Amino acid sequence: MTHRFPVRIYYEDTDFSGNVYHAAYLKFFERGRTEFLRDLGIHHFELAKDGIAFAVRSMAIDFDGAAHIDDLLSVITRVEAMTGARLTLMQSIERDGVILTRAKVVVVAIKTTGGVARLPRALLDRLAADGRTTAS
Repeated sequence: MTHRFPVRIYYEDTDFSGNVYHAAYLKFFERGRTEFLRDLGIHHFELAKDGIAFAVRSMAIDFDGAAHIDDLLSVITRVEAMTGARLTLMQSIERDGVILTRAKVVVVAIKTTGGVARLPRALLDRLAADGRTTAS
């Protein structure tokens, strides 16, 4: 299963050439991950109250094409793998079904006081219930 989140490109997202500035894609991927979790009923502010946050451990990005002002893009997020403290996500950004940018993102759960935390049980259960992956 995949999650889709729409993103419109504004002037502020572009560089002098009129293409989306490469760092803007990081924001789009972040929004896609946040909305993916929100749709599963997992909210960052609730995790923070429980002393848990997510941190990006690694990210590999491939830029296959350029987006431009006024484009309507889709940020697609799917779970590739999951362990007790780590979630590996495959993300892509598409325009009209054509992939412009791809990323493999590894996020880890951390304690806001420092150190590694286990992924929230609610997240593991919801991903397993949705058939996106199996809880470990």
